Formats: sequence, structure tokens, C-alpha cells
Amino acid sequence: MAQHSSIQALQQQRILLQLEYYAEKEAFRKQTEQTGMMRKVKRGDAWFPLRVGRSYYNSLNQLSLEVFRTADLDVEHNFEYGRPVVFFVARNGANTSGDKAAASHLDPRKSLRYFSFTATVAYADGDRMVVSVPDSAPILELQSSQEQVGCQLSFDETSYRAMFDALDRVISAKENRLAELRELFHRGAAMPVSFREEGQGVRLPWLNPTQEEAVGKVLRAKDVAIVHGPPGTGKTTTLVEAINETLLREPQVLVCAQSNMAVDWISEKLVDRGINVLRLGNPTRVNDKMLSFTYERRFEAHPDYTTLWSIRKAMRELRSQRKRGQGNYHQKMERLKNRATELEIRIQSDLFSQANVIASTLVGADSRLLMGMKFHTLFIDEAAQALEAACWIPLRRVHRVILAGDHCQLPPTVKSIAALKAGLGKTLMERLVENHPEAVTLLRIQYRMNEQIMRFSSDWFYGGKVESAPQIKYRGILDWDYPMEWRDTSEEEERVTDETTNERASLAPRPVHHGKEEFIGSSFGRINKDEAECTLQTLEDYFTKIGKQRILDEQIDVGIISPYRAQVQYLRQLVKKRAFFKPYRSLISINTVDGFQGQERDIILISLVRSNDEGQIGFLRDLRRMNVAITRARMKLIILGDRTTLTRHPFYQRLWDYIESLHE
Repeated sequence: MAQHSSIQALQQQRILLQLEYYAEKEAFRKQTEQTGMMRKVKRGDAWFPLRVGRSYYNSLNQLSLEVFRTADLDVEHNFEYGRPVVFFVARNGANTSGDKAAASHLDPRKSLRYFSFTATVAYADGDRMVVSVPDSAPILELQSSQEQVGCQLSFDETSYRAMFDALDRVISAKENRLAELRELFHRGAAMPVSFREEGQGVRLPWLNPTQEEAVGKVLRAKDVAIVHGPPGTGKTTTLVEAINETLLREPQVLVCAQSNMAVDWISEKLVDRGINVLRLGNPTRVNDKMLSFTYERRFEAHPDYTTLWSIRKAMRELRSQRKRGQGNYHQKMERLKNRATELEIRIQSDLFSQANVIASTLVGADSRLLMGMKFHTLFIDEAAQALEAACWIPLRRVHRVILAGDHCQLPPTVKSIAALKAGLGKTLMERLVENHPEAVTLLRIQYRMNEQIMRFSSDWFYGGKVESAPQIKYRGILDWDYPMEWRDTSEEEERVTDETTNERASLAPRPVHHGKEEFIGSSFGRINKDEAECTLQTLEDYFTKIGKQRILDEQIDVGIISPYRAQVQYLRQLVKKRAFFKPYRSLISINTVDGFQGQERDIILISLVRSNDEGQIGFLRDLRRMNVAITRARMKLIILGDRTTLTRHPFYQRLWDYIESLHE
């Protein structure tokens, strides 16, 4: 009966994943048909116009095409390794502006001509991108087109295919380790996780007691262990040590994460620890250090690669010179193919046998390079951001799994409201934390934030269990300063200029007409221009207090966060226009909450945007997102928001009261 229920639960997940698939596909179709190209460019989902560069075969024998972005260079884009893209040309007279009046009589499908092939991003580096294209792709037409060429992200069928396949495999698994893990994960306390006795004596004096306990539990776990790492508690440090200790007992492990960025981060830390990492796929930051441990770079550095390259070249020349009736063409080609395959297998075997860690995204673990491979241990970093279906992709290759993350921070993205309400957003990590608390180690000492910034998050999300390390407990920038402030934008007062000194005077007694939020569109969300101005004025005042020389000498860095993309883009424009910020631009980052995941800054300002008479706060109700936002600051956190709108929600009322108590 229990087995039946675990299979039923996974079948239900498959149905919900199907809902999400159709919802995302339909949203993508609507966006493609109804959104103007310039809007897609501003969203970071398209490059237009672009310049098409050279084409070449890479070391993995994939036909590759170089493209360069020539407009909107300051817009952050969403192109990264593995994402599918489609190319198009804009016909004469095409409306690409996204202007509704113009678009009302113009069908974008008629104004843009899409090519029938799909390419895949190999890597994107600033304004240069390399994509892998099919051998049949009309590259010459793209390179010589007289019309403007562009490319946009396409719907990602590959990820869904991999997740559906993984769910099907685990549902049908019988009398093997995959079936055992399925029962363990879905039957709860009826089937406790098991631990070995050895490993209890591990001593790592450079870690704190809870980090050391987590590593010990990882080494003893026969089935599963969970490292729960609240903000600033050294989760990555702990995970690296756990992987290193595991490698003293096992020859090789598989390390995965939901995003390319998370894989990059853990891979870089492992390489710094002296561990041989083989990274499947390309990094989000393209530099020699990051590329040096990728499969592609290692492949072309292999001693046999020169011979393989010569054989592949001979094969291409033979194809291009092929004459009808040439009797020995097939024999020659077959000999060359066999020799090339033999060399490819040898190089691949060498690379995998030398690596201690194989690293990839969860979907990347479906790679044909891993076909037939098994590992004893799988580590999944940022596990709380991954759909359960994605976790089953690498799980079918392993005997046990270690999950690391924080289910009190960013959840996985689910676009179907129905699927979300029915439970698709519940991650494997959340399920295991509930069902098997004995497998969890909570890291309790944080090394990032001033105690007062950390305390609210610790009390609300972690039952008050997280404490500050003594050396950072009282860190701050200015004497007699409050580490946390909430600037109530519903009561902002106007600053006036003193005409005699031409300098801004202190707060004048005249209240400003308070600007409300504006709805920009479903893809960008909301904007509050008055609050954006107030945010930058607040930062300018704080910088003035600190002093220019000290900011530059100490490289005091700042993050400006808003949950809404429209507000982020508006704030970026304002910072560019303000002469005051010119010397500090390299020190100021402006991004969404998701964009700041895993990062920290000396000073953080959060523009909450929502301001309306109804007290509607939209997805600010997702408190895990706010937990990320308020825990990015090391020394100073300034929240800007309309108190009357926000404090109708108990979380924001409690946050307001907490900050007020610090000022008493």
C-alpha cells in the first residue's frame, strides 16, 4: 500500500509538471506573438539587431556560430549555456517597437521571418555569444543577410523532456536502489534514514561545531543527509569540506545544482580546494579560470586531440569533394569515422577517469556523456530552488544523496498557479526536512551580518537558532549609526535647495505628494518612480555622511534591490543620470531579489514599490523572497516602502516594529 502511495504521489507530480509545461509553453507562445521585439530586448530575452560573426567546428565537433549584440548593451540578458534560441530577420517595415497602437494592425509573425532551426547557447560572454547550430543551418544566409538579424530565447523542451523521463523511470523502478530511494523519500517516518557509526570522529578544527557536525553526518549517511544553511552560515564552505572528506573515501562524486551560476560557484570553490573538477557545460562567467575545468576545454587540451582534429578535417574535406560514382568514398569515410570514434572514446575515458568531481546542472546530468555511469554519492547544492522532478534526473545514477540549501529562501519558479497550489512548488528538500528531521543539520553561526540585521531573520524564519560570530556581531560603517532603517515613503518630505549655497538643505517641512505604484505589465510588474528617487536620495545622503575618500579607499559596496524588474531598470537609469554617483558606479549593483541570491554587500537598500489604498502587496507575500533581500547586508540595511500599504501584512508589521525597537 505504501509503495502504491509513493507511486501515486509521483504520478500526481507528473500531472502537475504537465500543467506547468503547458502553462509555460502557452505563456511563451503569447509572448512571442504579442510582445514587440524591443520589449523582448529590454527584458533580456532577445538580441536585436545583432552582428553574425564566424562559424567553426568546436572541439566537440559541433558547428558553432559567433554572434555579437550591437544595441542595448547595458541591459542584462538571460542567455546562458544550454538555453535554446531561434534566429529571425526583420522584414522591411517590421514593427519591432512593441508599440501597441502600431502593433494592433501588424502581425509580428508576418513582420519577422523566423528560421526553422533551433540553436543552443554554448556560452555568452558580455555582448558576445557562441551558439551550437545543426550542420544543416543556413549559416551563409545569416552571415550575408541584407536585413537586420536577431535571436531570441526559445521554449525549453529539453529540460521538460529530461524531467518527464526521470519521473517515468522512478515511477517504474522495481527492486533496485532507485525504487528504495523513492520509498524512503515518499513514505516519511515509516522508513527512517540510516547512518553508519564511522565518521563520528571526524575533526575539522577550521570549521565551527555545527559545520563539523554537518560534515560528520554527511560521511555517516547511508541514504540521505541535509545541510540546512541560513544566510551567511558558510553552507558552501561546509559543502566543499564534505565533498573533500567524501573523496578520501570514494574515488569520484557527482555534484549538481539547479542553475549554471550555482554550479560555477561550487566548482570554483572545489578547484580552489585543490580538487580535480570536470564541469559539463560552460560557465556563466567566461574567463580562463572558469573555462579551464570545463569538459570542452579539457577535451581540446588532450594529447590525442590534434590527431582527432586532423581526422575530422579530412572527413569534412572528403564530404565536400565527394564525386558521384566514386567507389571507395564510403570505405574511406567509414575508416575515418571508426578512427575518430575510437579517439573520442579514449579522450572521454581519460577525462572522466582523472576527475574527482563531475559537476553539472540537474538537467545537465541527463547528458549523453554520463550514459551508463554510476556514482555512490550525489551532492545537490541550492536544492531548495529545484523542482523535485529535476532532482530525480541525477538521482537515478547514485546510491545516496546529500542536499544543501535553505528552504526558507528562494523557492523554485512555478508559473502555473494551479500547479503551484496543488503542490508542484514543494521541493524534495522540503519533503525530506519534514519527513526525516534526523537527517538535517542546521548551520547556526553566521559570518555576514551585524547582529541586529540578522536577528529578525533568525527569529522569524529559524526559530531564533541562528547566532552571529563574535567578530562580526557589531560590525558597522558609522559610529552612532543604526544598522537597520525603514524609510516610510508615505511620509516622505520634500528636500529643497538653499538658493544662497546651491546645496540641498535638510528635510523641509512641506510634505511631498506621495506617488503610488504603477502597473507596467505582467512581465515587468510594477514601478514607483517617487520611491526610486527617494531611494537614490537616501543613498546619496548616506554616502555624504561616510565621505567620498573613505568609500573609494575601503571599496564600500552597495546593493539596491527591488522585487520588481521595472523598478530595477528605472533605478539603473537614474543612477546613470546622476553625476553624484559617477565615481561610485563600479561599487553599486542594482538587481532583483533573485539576482542577489547568494551575494552580499556592505550596504543594502530595498525598494519595495507597493503603494496603494487597498493594501495589496502581490508577491511580496512570498516571505522567503524577503528573507533573501533583508539578509544581503553586512553592515547597513535601509528599507524603503509605504508603511500603510505594507504593514497590513503581519510580517511587515513585525519588521516595522522590530526596526522601531532598535531606534528606542
